Amino acid sequence: MRSNGRAWSSDEGGLKSIPPPGSLLDVGGFRLHLVTAGEGTPAVVLDAALGASSVSWSLVQPAVAQFTRVCSYDRAGFGWSDAGPLPRTARRIASELRTLLSIAAVPPPYVLVGHSFGGIVMRVFAHDYRADVVGLVLVDPAHAEDWVAPAPKERHKIDRGVSLCRYGAAATRMGVARAVAALVSMGAYGIARGLVKVTSRGALSREDEGILAPIWKLPREARAPLAQFWTQTKFFEALGSQIASICESAAEAVEAESQGYGDLPLVTISSSDPGDYRLAQQDSLARRSSRGRHVIASNSGHWIPLDEPALVVSEIRDMVETVRRERA
Repeated sequence: MRSNGRAWSSDEGGLKSIPPPGSLLDVGGFRLHLVTAGEGTPAVVLDAALGASSVSWSLVQPAVAQFTRVCSYDRAGFGWSDAGPLPRTARRIASELRTLLSIAAVPPPYVLVGHSFGGIVMRVFAHDYRADVVGLVLVDPAHAEDWVAPAPKERHKIDRGVSLCRYGAAATRMGVARAVAALVSMGAYGIARGLVKVTSRGALSREDEGILAPIWKLPREARAPLAQFWTQTKFFEALGSQIASICESAAEAVEAESQGYGDLPLVTISSSDPGDYRLAQQDSLARRSSRGRHVIASNSGHWIPLDEPALVVSEIRDMVETVRRERA
């Protein structure tokens, strides 16, 4: 049957598989999904938020492709990528990304763009492969310093996230996730939420839903694959491992930044009205480069690539043009 213009498979009541828009490339026994567009150098490399995938760059990548080559990808276990080795730490993810770019023949130099958790990954990448990197754009990045030795409030978030992923993985094995995805895509939100509540024994709340992604901020055509992603055990196992390993990933980022960024062009973008504590963090991050800047979005929550994609594109364009002038 069809609902809201989306195709559904009648067998097993499941969703029809949506093919990957990019390439699946073997990076050492498992495949990662890479989407490339545009031409030119430096290449821009996009990394998404904690529970997000390449589709979260749907409003940014096409615009960047108008002036240079741009790549988005799915971390192992996410989107169309295969499951990868555990634990899913920032340094492991950065290493896999560097291998992916090499195999895909996307040569450096790179302008790295990381949103939220992707910012931690890109900070480690910028350290480990410094000779390949000519710019860093951090979009409302997670601040590693908050997670090295998390306070009780942050520890609760970690435990809650791991619990959510445990329930999600169990639901995929029982086939419940496929039913929920179908109900949501058909607009039966109340029934879907009730089914999740029963399956999880009431352990999940509406606040927990935000760990995955802000579905309705995505373009309509980009929402359909999410139902496919969220019915796969690999997704919840990878996400759970990222959350469980956040302290190790944070320590990797803090260690990587111990010497600062020198004169590497760096821009960090804050959400609107982030509060004094967050502003101070972002200012401090920008000062780690002698060419760092802190930009505050005028009308965005945490998901700036979806709330104000034009701002993200503008900052990327400025950095690409700066790099080109200097290299010329």
